[in-house]
Amino acid sequence: MCGLLGFFSRHGGAAIHADAIASALETMHHRGPDETGTEVVDDRVVLAHKRLSIIDVTSSHEPLPYLGGRYLLTLNGEIYNYVELRDELAREYGATFDTAGDAEVIAAAYHAWGEAALHRLRGMFAFVIWDREQQRAFGARDPYGIKPLHYLVTTDGMYLASEKKALLPFAVSAAAGDAGVDTAALSHYLTLQYVPEPGTLHRDIARLGSGECLTWTPQEGLQTWRWYRPAFQPTPTDSPEKLYERIRQTLRDSVRMHMRADVPVGAFLSSGIDSTAVVALAREFHPDILTFTVGFDVPGYSEIEVAQESARQLGVTTIPTTIGPQDMMDALPTIVWHLDDPVADPALVPLYFVAKRAAEHVTVVLSGEGADEFFGGYTIYREPHSLARVQALPQPVQRALRAVSRVIPEGVKGRSFLQRGTTPLPERYFGNARIFLEQEKRRLLRHYDPTVSYTDVTAPVYAEAGDLDDVTTMQYVDLYTWLRGDILVKADRMSMAHSLEVRVPYLDREVFEVAATIPVELKLPRRGRDTKYALRRALEAVVPPAIVNRPKLGFPTPTRVWLAGEMYGWAQDILARSGAGDLLDLPYVQKLLAAHRRGEADHSRKVWTVLVFCVWHAIFVERSLTPDIPRAQSALHTKPMVGSLVS
Repeated sequence: MCGLLGFFSRHGGAAIHADAIASALETMHHRGPDETGTEVVDDRVVLAHKRLSIIDVTSSHEPLPYLGGRYLLTLNGEIYNYVELRDELAREYGATFDTAGDAEVIAAAYHAWGEAALHRLRGMFAFVIWDREQQRAFGARDPYGIKPLHYLVTTDGMYLASEKKALLPFAVSAAAGDAGVDTAALSHYLTLQYVPEPGTLHRDIARLGSGECLTWTPQEGLQTWRWYRPAFQPTPTDSPEKLYERIRQTLRDSVRMHMRADVPVGAFLSSGIDSTAVVALAREFHPDILTFTVGFDVPGYSEIEVAQESARQLGVTTIPTTIGPQDMMDALPTIVWHLDDPVADPALVPLYFVAKRAAEHVTVVLSGEGADEFFGGYTIYREPHSLARVQALPQPVQRALRAVSRVIPEGVKGRSFLQRGTTPLPERYFGNARIFLEQEKRRLLRHYDPTVSYTDVTAPVYAEAGDLDDVTTMQYVDLYTWLRGDILVKADRMSMAHSLEVRVPYLDREVFEVAATIPVELKLPRRGRDTKYALRRALEAVVPPAIVNRPKLGFPTPTRVWLAGEMYGWAQDILARSGAGDLLDLPYVQKLLAAHRRGEADHSRKVWTVLVFCVWHAIFVERSLTPDIPRAQSALHTKPMVGSLVS
């Protein structure tokens, strides 16, 4: 993909910052090793760009000028309908173009339609445009937050960057020698396993939210607002087959659009329906598409054999990667460095390694992220069905059952069911990850703040969801928490670590418009254990029969096994050496690790969450750990030109 960095000065004299900007840009070299561009646009602006060339590889250099240099644009992303927009802009508005790429189309669309241009873009993007005539910056992120954009506001002006590490040299707290750790964000991380938007663990630096845009002028400073809000509208249907056909054709068209590239395109392939369907549809356009899968040499933790069988049935080649515990331990510092903020999802590790292998062969891969949030794929979405009878009871009865649940010993069957069944959805559901409970954080955090709660993150989202049914409300919550906080962060960072672009055909506006209409009974039927029912029926004619109803695995990681065995000493050492003891009670975590090794309880997710934070703290706060990050090399002249543009 690409990495962008910009400085917008309140007082002028931007040129004196050019060297510092160029230096900071190098921390994102992995995002775009093909080209580097730094330009002092005028007295107020410096724009810098690292390019991974995907479309119009010999042109479309950035920062990109448009309309005689009135606009300067830097983009991280791809606009898949740029061909159609280009034709419309030329035909209806007389727009002319100096390149054959998608970036210039954004500038032309902004000139023609202003902010409304965002609703015409089909793709993943984070960009900023400087309008020299109006002395105004305009920037935006795509609807679902596929591509990142961080900002830092100081007395000098505003900085924007694709990755937070590029902004750290300019942060006030960093300059003062203060780590600037946001303790509220840390508390959320310990609950959710990621730092929720718009915050970061550095209190000076924030993220533009998914589906948000910004403006900046020297007089008014920074202003942000939402330009896109997803609207689920479950609609009963008399013809499920027509709905299935619409899903299938819309997804097929999205895959076709997502394959537009002038460089090699491949795909990730796991054992589930999401990635298998993407590969099956992609091979309709490129029968020789390469696929990549990953697994572990631990029973129950490898998807390689199933993926290989799917590849055989589809007639494509899959290239496997197998990971051992030493690989995981060795890679963690590098992974955390690329993340910028800790994400305690062990699936980061296999994703890092499968991206590394894919980057040896292709520049772009298709992946299956977003299908679960759009189509109802998580098992926890079935919870409202299982709790329906309890929640239909009168409130006095529910209160009595809640009281009974409190006296049932921990671990006894029925206790959790009664607790969940008598708890309203906004109080019991805050996404797929639930790491440390509040009573556990009181023990873990050195400075526990009872006023900080996960509801700070979820309450506004529940308010927006309105009167949707519980299942669809959970999907909506995940769009603004789990998807953009965990799933898309790891997809972007782990692919960009290897200068590989990941494209996600499910996360397409057209696909969402179809998925949003699916009634609950066709997402998760009350009888049976199906998830994504409508999607599975839609894809029966596309994917191998054995995959249609296969449960989701999603590159599972044997963290539980290895922390009790091969990785135990390594984990002990991290906890013993960490300088994060002023924030966390690390001896408490060492006890959890020991209990896990003895088999008394599965504490692997809790321990892993703290381990990832300790590594992050060592890199970004203590600065006692400096991962060896190899300098990415341009692949433009080393990979064959296959997987070319699909019209």
